[in-house]
Amino acid sequence: MSKLAYQRVLLKLSGESLAGDAKFGIEASMLNEVAAEIKTIADTGVQLAIVVGGGNFFRGMQAASKGMDRIGSDYIGMLATAMNALSLQQALEAAGQSVRVLSALNIVGVVEPYVRPRALKHLQKGRVVIFATGTGNPLFTTDTAASLRALEVGADLMIKATRVDGVYSADPEKDANATRYEQLSFDEVIEQKLGVMDATAMTLCRENKMPIRVLNFHEQGNLLRAIQGEDVGTLVSA
Repeated sequence: MSKLAYQRVLLKLSGESLAGDAKFGIEASMLNEVAAEIKTIADTGVQLAIVVGGGNFFRGMQAASKGMDRIGSDYIGMLATAMNALSLQQALEAAGQSVRVLSALNIVGVVEPYVRPRALKHLQKGRVVIFATGTGNPLFTTDTAASLRALEVGADLMIKATRVDGVYSADPEKDANATRYEQLSFDEVIEQKLGVMDATAMTLCRENKMPIRVLNFHEQGNLLRAIQGEDVGTLVSA
């Protein structure tokens, strides 16, 4: 196996990645597929942290646009991320991987509270760490939570897992003429509004020089190639 290019990585997963064709909830076969891919990466020895969204259950912004209170909606969305984190933990443990879920919201008796030194200790011991409930604050997305946690644990790279093979000039599922970028600067992503992550998350990464690799998670082997330093998908950096 090639030498790892990164020693500590944060993986940002969407909640939809666990839903499969169902588009809602968790599809068991997809959950196991995701867990198997993560286990392959963990077996290389890379220290792996994960932030998973909750969009397969609930989206706070969408609910707010339909009349629900935005603050309350965001808290519901945070709880959706906890369900996904616990489900992923179960699947990974069934595959033989040691995992810890740390939550920004205090969910006593279910998961550990997020404490930075505790997260670092788990990573150093080779455990996969899943960060649940976003930042623990409303009005912030799980993209922002991923950027924040990547910086807090000192990740060498953040991987944004999507269903397309990188960042395009337009939506490739709608525009056949969309062009894929191999590399972009943070400023280019922000100025061109390419939608890699929300503006707050992107600004955090830009100000702290946290590189982001956007790739197709569902193409087997992409994660492994990324942590080995191969040019998979699109790299966003300073």
